[in-house]
Amino acid sequence: MVNFILQEAHEKGNEIRVKTEHDFNLEKQTLVHEAKLAVQDEFTRKQKDRQIQERIAQSAEIGSCKVKKMEIRDNLLQSLVADAGTKASLAAKGSNYPELLQQLILQGLIKIEENDVEIYCRAADKATVEKVLPKAVAEYVKSIKEATGGIVLKPNVTVNSNASADLSDDTYGGVILTALRGKIVCDNTLKSRLTLVYSELLPAIRAVLFPEDE
Repeated sequence: MVNFILQEAHEKGNEIRVKTEHDFNLEKQTLVHEAKLAVQDEFTRKQKDRQIQERIAQSAEIGSCKVKKMEIRDNLLQSLVADAGTKASLAAKGSNYPELLQQLILQGLIKIEENDVEIYCRAADKATVEKVLPKAVAEYVKSIKEATGGIVLKPNVTVNSNASADLSDDTYGGVILTALRGKIVCDNTLKSRLTLVYSELLPAIRAVLFPEDE
């Protein structure tokens, strides 16, 4: 009887041990599997974060390169404008400059269409402007008479006498015409004409200098 009880106890103990080992192994496998999944998820998250950071850095680098490229191109275009300005200033030293001033005054008078007009110019050009002014006014009166079928204007066109209001040398020459106490202004300086030409030709200039953008 005792042996039977001992045998039962021994078998029961073995069952408990086997079940315990089985439960332990199952729990261990579950924990290991969960740990692997957690590590894999963490690795995937960090990999995605790294890829995002690389894309951000790449985008920032591309943006920086584009900005530098635009700055270099803008500096090149500005240097071209400066060179053109230097060459335009040479026109004020040529023999045809008086005729050019006369035509600039005439264009300004036609554009303003006012009887009382004041002309501003550089100090160095004042004598030349005063010399060609009568011819420019006479041509203006003639053109208006022909255009209107006989109307004869008597414009009062004067040259600014205030030395402090003379145009600066960086205008490269030319004139500015004003009327109605400065309410109407026609900038016919060589600098303004150069700026106008530059704006109009900018697409063509870019196409020549930077054909890869076309």
